[in-house]
Amino acid sequence: MQPQKITAESATTDKNQTLVEQILVQIQESIIKGELRPGSKINEQALAEKYGISRGPTREALQQLERQRLVVRIPHVGARVATLTIEELNDLYELRSTLESMACELAAQRIDEQQLSQLWALLEQQEADLARGDSYFQQEGDVDFHYQIIQASGNRHLQETLIGGLYHLLRMYRYQCTSSSRPVRAIAEHRRIVEAIAARDAELAGLLMRRHIEQGRQNTEQRLRQLTAQEASAVS
Repeated sequence: MQPQKITAESATTDKNQTLVEQILVQIQESIIKGELRPGSKINEQALAEKYGISRGPTREALQQLERQRLVVRIPHVGARVATLTIEELNDLYELRSTLESMACELAAQRIDEQQLSQLWALLEQQEADLARGDSYFQQEGDVDFHYQIIQASGNRHLQETLIGGLYHLLRMYRYQCTSSSRPVRAIAEHRRIVEAIAARDAELAGLLMRRHIEQGRQNTEQRLRQLTAQEASAVS
């Protein structure tokens, strides 16, 4: 996929989206989808030229990507795309399990009828898409199951931690390391979670979310081990 050049015209088409935000989203998606390879060196000048903008907005976008942990800056080496590792995966999912189960419990207590209706609609859309053979859902925002539950928790600090701090790194692991067998089971688990939230059973909702995330962690770890072994074999 060719990167979209950021022009003066495109930069002003959405008043709510600055030039930095536009370049941030493009680089962010390139990292999450593996178009910018994990561990690869980031050349600020090359990125600026690639997207047709100056180095200032590019540098600012990279600083935000560092805060999202998609980019790491190594002393005397420079900026690199985050590397997918088993150790970080387990640390990340351990934290995610605790925080998202809490978010799920709060959502069961606080979700309003409109939010619940949107969650049901999303689940039904996912099930219909899966039945047609469509791939799993890696989009962010309102089309993301976990995002909607986190928003429905009503806890601003949880939202900032999960959506602002961990969300994109989690998407990177999910996008690059999800096996083809996982979506069917995952969406069945989604349905049980929504049913518990709709029943206002906070304890069950939290437990189901914790189990769901653990299943996802095991699946992701297995796939990451396979990819790591394939890369090692290719090098040797």
